[in-house]
Parts: sequence; structure tokens; C-alpha cells
Amino acid sequence: MSPRKKTKISAITLSRQIARGELSVREVVAQALGKINDDKHNAWITVAADQALKQADAVQERLRQGDHSLSMLAGLPLAVKDNISTAEIRTTCASRMLADYTPVFDATVIRKMKKAGLIVIGKTNMDEFAMGSTNETSWFGPVRNPWNPDFVPGGSSGGSAAAVSSGQVQLALGTDTGGSLRQPCTWCGLTGLRPTYGTVSRYGLVAYASSLDQIGPMAHDARDCAALFDLLRGPDKRDATMSTVAHEKKSVKTTFTQLAAGDFRGLKIGMPENDQTEPLDDDVKCAVLQVGRTMTKMGAQLGSYRVNLLEEAVAAYYLIASAEASSNLARYDGIRYGFREEATEPSSAEEDLYTRTRTKGFGMEVQRRILLGTF
Repeated sequence: MSPRKKTKISAITLSRQIARGELSVREVVAQALGKINDDKHNAWITVAADQALKQADAVQERLRQGDHSLSMLAGLPLAVKDNISTAEIRTTCASRMLADYTPVFDATVIRKMKKAGLIVIGKTNMDEFAMGSTNETSWFGPVRNPWNPDFVPGGSSGGSAAAVSSGQVQLALGTDTGGSLRQPCTWCGLTGLRPTYGTVSRYGLVAYASSLDQIGPMAHDARDCAALFDLLRGPDKRDATMSTVAHEKKSVKTTFTQLAAGDFRGLKIGMPENDQTEPLDDDVKCAVLQVGRTMTKMGAQLGSYRVNLLEEAVAAYYLIASAEASSNLARYDGIRYGFREEATEPSSAEEDLYTRTRTKGFGMEVQRRILLGTF
């Protein structure tokens, strides 16, 4: 059955049912686990059923006690892309290199999610080390698009997108380096946000390209996405790349409430100048312009802007991302942790160990990007 034929309930609506006592947290989590057990899209790498049910009971008790640290999304299951560190739940990056790696700490965003009362239900499939745009490079096999299993869901956050699009969960975390969150949301009919660099902590994210990676929210609609983003954002002393000026919580909450009510007054919306929209498909361009007109009718002020160096952007991206990938992935050498390819014949040469391990441990797409970055 395609997602079109399924009734979707928003995260905010479901959380209100939990808050009113119409549903227990355990019931919601158990229902999600049941859907995941019937997964036909290969969206998941690790499902943490026991941990999720324990978390559910703990959140239910916090709700009973009136814990004010709980968020409006408390009690909801959360899918997490498998390159975000989760204590006691393996984090593989969809690679043979980390297939048996279980972290001893939570990423900052995971700590925030748990404090807010969301339930980490498992880790989703992805392109290996987030390198790909179709979710076909995973060591654990490709992800299928819930709308049509003959098509890809987009990558590299395709597992998270498929989990939400198929109705298994309402919310997910993805990551974006050069479109890895935005593209699968588009291809799976979701709303996703790549946050401005420095607004969401990267501590605990297994890096592909450190100066580009960002963790972001994925949901069915913009309201759910905004509510999840509001929990993710905020300063973190563990991440030196965090912005010091982008964390005025009041302004974001005010804006969210305002937008939810359909009031765009006081907001300035930027649109690229006409000559910079020429590469867009005509249907996409018309849709973007229509959104701009609708926002204007709702009180927004529409203005044009110019993106400098737009023609150089792709070349700059590949140069930066590949170079940083080569540096970041150098740590996977078969000596300190992760996969190790043992020698078939006795050998003491470290270089041989590196070569065997990295050749067998990394897929071809990762190897290509490492080589390009090294060059």
C-alpha cells in the first residue's frame, strides 16, 4: 500500500493524545515497533525494541509526575540516522567498517531528545558514511521508496525518510552535507530542514565533511518539523563550531506560533533573482513563485537576493567535502577500533594491514571520495 492510501496523523496531534491520556507511551511505541517489524523498505539497520519500551515506561512516569522538562512531543518514537552516536545502540554508518561498533555516549542531539521525552526507537539505513544520493551504497543493502519500491528514496538519509513516509514513525533525524536530508524528503513527500551551520550541535555526529555536515529534522509537515527543530537547536560547549548569535529561543517560538496561526506579518522572505532560477525545472520554479505569492498575501515582505559564486558552488563542495572525508576517515585503519581484515599469510607490515582493512571495510563510493580528497 502506498503512503497515499494511508491515514497520516501528525506528530503534534499524536503527542496531544498522549498528554490527554488517550494513548499511553508504551502503546504508541509498541504500535511503531509492529509497523517496523513489517518493514518492506529496508529502512532500518538496528531496531532497539527493548530500550525503546524501557524509555517509554520512564517517559510515562515523568508525564504522570508532571515533569516540566518534557516537550510538546514527549512520548513519540524517533528514528535516528545511523551516523549519530547512540549509547548502547550500535552506530554503523551503514559501513562494514563499523558494523559492530556500539558507542558509549549519546550525541548532544540524542541527549536533548531524551530529556524532551522522545523515544529513540532505532537507527535507520543510509548511504555508507553519508556518501551518496540514492541510498544504494549501504553495506546493509539499498533502501526502497515507500511510494514505489522500484525507485530509490534519495540519500543519504533515505532510511529516515522511508521510515517517516511509510508511517512507521512521525519524526526522524537526518544529516545533510550537500543535500542528504533535503533530497530524500523531496523524493518521499516529506518536510525536512537543513539548519544553518552552527545552530545544531554536531557533537556525536560521525563526520563526513566537518565544515558542511548538519543534523536536521524530518517530518510529514512543516509544523512537526519546526517543533522538532526547536528541540534540536541551541548552544553546546562540546561543539566549538556552534554559532554564538543564533540561539534566541524566544524569537523562534514566537515565529513558530505565528506561522502555525497563518500569520506572516513582519517576516522577510528572500527569493533568488530571476536569472539565478533559470536552471530550475519549470514546475519547480512555478511552485516556488506560488509559495512566495501566498506568503505575501499572508503578510510577509518578499524581497530578492543574489547568491554570489553560485556557479562555483558545486566545484567548491566537491573539493571541500572530499578533502575533509579523506582526513576524517583516516582514523579507520584496522588497529584502533572497527573492522580489521586479518592477513591470510603472516605479515608484520602495518601498510599491508591498512590496505587490506580499508579495501575490504569501505565500499567503492567511499573509496572513490577518499582518493579524490587525498589527491
